[in-house]
Amino acid sequence: MTISTATRRTFMQAAGATGAVAVAGCLTGERVENDPEPEASDADEGLRPAEAVDVDRIGADPADVPPPVDWNEPRTHEFTLETVEVTAEIEPGVTVEYMTYEGQIPGPMIRVREGDTIDLTFEVPDDLNRTVHNVDFHAVYGPGGGAEATTIRPGDEPARLQFETRYPGVHIYHCAVPAMDQHISLGMFGAILVEPKDGLPEVDREFYFGQHELYTDGEMGEEGHHHFDFDASADEEPTYVLLNGEAYGFTEDGQHGPVEAEVGETVRVYFANGGPNFTSAWHPIGNVWSRLYRDGDLLTEPARYVETSPIAPGTVVAGEMELPVPGPIKIVDHALSRVVHRGALATIDVEGEPNPDVYDEDP
Repeated sequence: MTISTATRRTFMQAAGATGAVAVAGCLTGERVENDPEPEASDADEGLRPAEAVDVDRIGADPADVPPPVDWNEPRTHEFTLETVEVTAEIEPGVTVEYMTYEGQIPGPMIRVREGDTIDLTFEVPDDLNRTVHNVDFHAVYGPGGGAEATTIRPGDEPARLQFETRYPGVHIYHCAVPAMDQHISLGMFGAILVEPKDGLPEVDREFYFGQHELYTDGEMGEEGHHHFDFDASADEEPTYVLLNGEAYGFTEDGQHGPVEAEVGETVRVYFANGGPNFTSAWHPIGNVWSRLYRDGDLLTEPARYVETSPIAPGTVVAGEMELPVPGPIKIVDHALSRVVHRGALATIDVEGEPNPDVYDEDP
């Protein structure tokens, strides 16, 4: 089911819209005038066939993390962030039109040092988008976290925003137009890491995952082209709960396979819960979070040996693990129906020699 123009207009009026509104820093949430709403599927006929995909994969590579900060004085960084609406597979044979930053879910991780300045150019190209977008950085002091300054329609001149990263931590960024639940559900969120002035402890590897719910007019695994379902979102009844935009994409049998690490290493995992609605019960099956930086807080001493941690929507955390034995570590939401029935599972494959002093399968 899709929302009608009349229903959207009713929402805008309820939000106080008279051509411009201010919801989480947004200026306007109406679709571009020449952009018709996608037609809903006929319940009797089922979904339309899956559409041709624009990209081979939507899931960001979990190992694609910017290198640690190696400078000691404030710097200015020029970043360009482009929005892309793109058709891709949720799982084989199942497509949806995602909304993304830079064509991936989650959006690219931005990594800077406390006190650095970010000079951002925000672009919504008209050949890649049909809808107004913006970006709200939780690492920004300012109206809407920058959302007011960056709200533009497809084809508008790029927006410019400059801000100083005054507080360290790992924070989320996301689209904050009035239909923010739709835009976040379809993939518009990412993480910005502001390292403390003294840096972070060195680790051997870092990974980056993002969880979000996807609300569609089909059932999980139902082949065909799905559309966003506003009623399901309002009722908080998702079709999928995904890691990096794909169902089981980073597992042994998934499209991309597990990410890899080695016995004896220490890994740090950054985990962004885009939501838009569910708190994640974040757990590594076969390990614990040796050090957990709760709620993006990188200054407080981390919690130790945490098995499962609640991660609220709109939050990024960092967790570290030692890897004393080989075998798969399964990253899950321990609300386990989301794993079994909704797709929320990824795997870190740890390779190396057995360590029977720690774990012995055949004593």
